[in-house]
Amino acid sequence: MKAVVKFAHEDGAVAIRDVPEPAINPDQVLLDVKATSVCGSDIHMWREHQSWAIKLPLILGHEFSGVVAQVGERVSGFQVGERVACETAYQVCGQCVYCLSGNYNLCPHRLGYGALADGSFTRYVVARPQILHRIPANVPFEHAALTEPICVAYNALVEKTAIKPGDVVVIQGPGPIGIMALQMAKLRGAGTSIVLGTDVDKHRLEVAEELGAQYIVNIQHDDPVKLIRSLSDGYGADLVVDCTGVSGALQQSLELVRPNGRITKIGWGPQPLGISLDPLVAKAVTLQGSFSHTYPTWERALGLLSTGQINLAPVIGGIYPLDDWHEAFTRMADGANVKSVLTMLN
Repeated sequence: MKAVVKFAHEDGAVAIRDVPEPAINPDQVLLDVKATSVCGSDIHMWREHQSWAIKLPLILGHEFSGVVAQVGERVSGFQVGERVACETAYQVCGQCVYCLSGNYNLCPHRLGYGALADGSFTRYVVARPQILHRIPANVPFEHAALTEPICVAYNALVEKTAIKPGDVVVIQGPGPIGIMALQMAKLRGAGTSIVLGTDVDKHRLEVAEELGAQYIVNIQHDDPVKLIRSLSDGYGADLVVDCTGVSGALQQSLELVRPNGRITKIGWGPQPLGISLDPLVAKAVTLQGSFSHTYPTWERALGLLSTGQINLAPVIGGIYPLDDWHEAFTRMADGANVKSVLTMLN
C-alpha cells in the first residue's frame, strides 16, 4: 500500500513509498482510513523543524477517521463496517500512575501515531479498541478527521483552564489549534476574543474573524498590547493561549496578561526562551502547559461536531487524494488553508 513516509532527518525528506499492509494481533482492530487531516506537526517534520523524538522511517499522520476493516478475535464491542475516529495514543503501558488514573496521555511510555508509531497517511492502520470512537451519523469522515485538534483545544480550554463568562481571551496564532481554541473559548463564554497572527496568517486571521473573533491583529504591523490594554479595565487579558510554539510568544504573553491572569501554552517549539520570567512572578500569573487528550474528551468533541457547535466549513481549505500530499502540505505551510485533509474515499 502507498504511504507518505518521512525517511531521513533532512528538510523535505518525505515521499510516497510502498509499505506492507499491517497485520493485527487478537487484541487489535484494523482500520481502513477514509480521511486524515494534516497537522502543523506534520509540516514541522516535513521541514525537519520538530522538537520531539520520532522514529525513522515513519508514516506521518495522526488525525484520522475510517471504517473498521478487521476485528481481532479477543476484541468485543466493535464490528466490521463501523465508522470510527481514532485517538493518537497508539500504545501506552497501562501500568503507570498516569495510565491507572486515566491520564494515559501523559504515560511516559506512550507511542503516538505519526511520531513513534506509523501513522495514518496510508490505507490501513492498526489500533487498540480502547481508543476508538464511533462517529455520529451526521458527521462526515472529513470532519471526523479533525476531532483530534478539537480535543487538543477542549483539553486546554475546558479541562485545564478556567474561563469565566465575559473574560478577555487572547489566542496567539491562528493555525488549526488556535482556530479550535477560539471556538472553544467562545463556547466557554469568553466576552472578548482577540486572535494574533503575522503576514503569513492573512487568510487564517480572516477565518478567525469569520468564526467570531472580535479583533484580529497582525503583530507585524499593529501593537496588540496597546489594543488589549484599551479593552475592559485596561489591565490586560484574563487569559492568553499560546498556540504558536514560538519562544517569543511567551514574552508577549507576559506583556498581554493581566495580574492574576492565566497563560495556557499549547504550542511546541525548540527555541530557548532567552527572557526573564520576573514578570510572571511580579504579576502572580499562572502559567501551564496542556498536552493531548483522553477518552472522554473525544466523546465530547464528536458531540460538538454532531450538534454543529464547532464550525469546520471555513477551516477545511482543501481535500486532496493521498498522492497530492505535497500540495496539501504546501497550502497549509503558506497559510492558504487552515486545514488540509487527505482522503482515501473512493
